[in-house]
Amino acid sequence: MLASFASDPARSKGRLYAEEESAHRSPFQRDRDRIIHASAFRRLKHKTQVFIEHEGDYFRTRLTHSIEVAQVARTLAGTLGLNQELTEAVALAHDLGHTPFGHTGEDALAALMAPYGGFDHNAQALRIVTNLERHYAEFDGLNLTWESLEGIAKHNGPVTGDPETGELPYALAEYNARHDLELDTYASAEAQVAALSDDIAYNSHDLHDGLRAELFSTDELAELPLLDDCFARVDAKYPDLNYYRRRHEALRRFFGVLVEDVIAQSNLLLAEINPKSVEDIRAAGQPMIQFSDPVWRDLKVIRKFLFVRMYRAPSVVRMREKVTRMIDELFPLFMAQPDLLPKQWRKEIAEAKDETTLARIVADYISGMTDRFAIQEHQRLIGGVKPDNIVTGRVKLKD
Repeated sequence: MLASFASDPARSKGRLYAEEESAHRSPFQRDRDRIIHASAFRRLKHKTQVFIEHEGDYFRTRLTHSIEVAQVARTLAGTLGLNQELTEAVALAHDLGHTPFGHTGEDALAALMAPYGGFDHNAQALRIVTNLERHYAEFDGLNLTWESLEGIAKHNGPVTGDPETGELPYALAEYNARHDLELDTYASAEAQVAALSDDIAYNSHDLHDGLRAELFSTDELAELPLLDDCFARVDAKYPDLNYYRRRHEALRRFFGVLVEDVIAQSNLLLAEINPKSVEDIRAAGQPMIQFSDPVWRDLKVIRKFLFVRMYRAPSVVRMREKVTRMIDELFPLFMAQPDLLPKQWRKEIAEAKDETTLARIVADYISGMTDRFAIQEHQRLIGGVKPDNIVTGRVKLKD
């Protein structure tokens, strides 16, 4: 049974282009399935989570990360009485707009696109599912429901635009002008669950990947808040456990602590606000899905540790410079010689009315590249950067 404040597929605000609905799947199930079958979703297999995809078979990629986020999101949604299919759809789509090389690539592309309206990976994800996926006969994009699009656009909270100018990312502004996603309100509880599931997943697996890369030690993790108790519990129960199993058991418990905390804190907030509908969630004036204050404070300490020891490790900083140079060199090359883009982009290039339009086409192309394709194209067209031991990191921390 769904909670009264859950998103009901029978009451969906529909799709931009009317379609006959499936006899066997709900609208949100169809959204999830269309995302899974999208070309951009498949490309996540070779896009960075923290380490470049060829560095090792055990490190996370954007694809494995998205699957882990969806798993957490389904658990939270089911426990809180929310719609699991919508939650899963938003979780699976949340990273579709990422560039090659993680946030390093996004920072580089955002700087290059500053004169042309900027670049934001959340806005780009919306652009992908509403425009750039071009497989259907009757429309561009995936024609997802309003609820899925809302979740992709504002799962991290209301979108109010640039603090100084108020301008929205162009990819959001263009679509919102024809299909109002109510960007100034909070998203559904399902979308909020997807956002917190992202935090849970990457805070957990970045620690695991950092250990595997030997950027820090197990003993160092055992001194961090939250993790100290997890290691203590493992040691008390399994005093002779070997090194690898010990750290896995501790990180497994850490994962569980975060999940349980979100469930407990969200239930407290929901009981306090007592929303009767999904519209009450949107109008609450605060997120309904949250960590408790103590856990959030401890997570900030862990994030700072990761920032210093992993995302800003000397090897990472050196490679940030290299991959930034790759994006910095590919972008002006494609602007000067747009005929270098594959032929399926030629029609758009020919119809480009100004430099801004061309820049946005080039940004669409570069942002859609996988890590290894960007490396290969740079080597083929420009040369000078070898893919040996390239490492990049998640370089932005949420406040």
